[in-house]
Amino acid sequence: MIAKIGVLTASDRAHAGVYDDASGQAIRDCLAEWLTTKHEIVYRLVPDERATIEAALIELVDKEGCCLVVTTGGTGPARRDVTVEATLAVCHKPMPGFGELMRAVSLKSVPTAILSRQEAGIRYAGAQESDGGALLVNLPGSPRAIRECLEAVMPAIPYCVELIGGPYLETDPAVLVAFRPKKK
Repeated sequence: MIAKIGVLTASDRAHAGVYDDASGQAIRDCLAEWLTTKHEIVYRLVPDERATIEAALIELVDKEGCCLVVTTGGTGPARRDVTVEATLAVCHKPMPGFGELMRAVSLKSVPTAILSRQEAGIRYAGAQESDGGALLVNLPGSPRAIRECLEAVMPAIPYCVELIGGPYLETDPAVLVAFRPKKK
């Protein structure tokens, strides 16, 4: 089975072709480096429009069957930064620890990290537990910050995905160790 992972970039300018989506590529690069599980990236590039972001997130989980959706962009305080609101609107359970850890890690590098509003949550794909779901994680827009934040939370992502009925994601322990509790 090939795991499907959504990568969604919310950016008016990248969507309009003003510049390339380096942020979305940074996420793909990190996942390719860290994951040994065969996976397919399902990519979306959308403008900073809440309804469009919500629709894309729902599509990635409910129709595409992604077990993980990683977003970039739209986590700041500007009026058009609405990815967080869109994510929380489509999630069934918030996972605040992800955002707390990402901000804590980023604050070691830059004092303005306190302005970042990264969040995470779980969206279930259907009414039955067997329908599975996905973990949605919001990352900032800078490729450097993406790597820093994703590296901080990635050790917990495979186990979280497993707990919500997703596939068993494995990482290359030489570069990033995924945490799973020891079985008794």
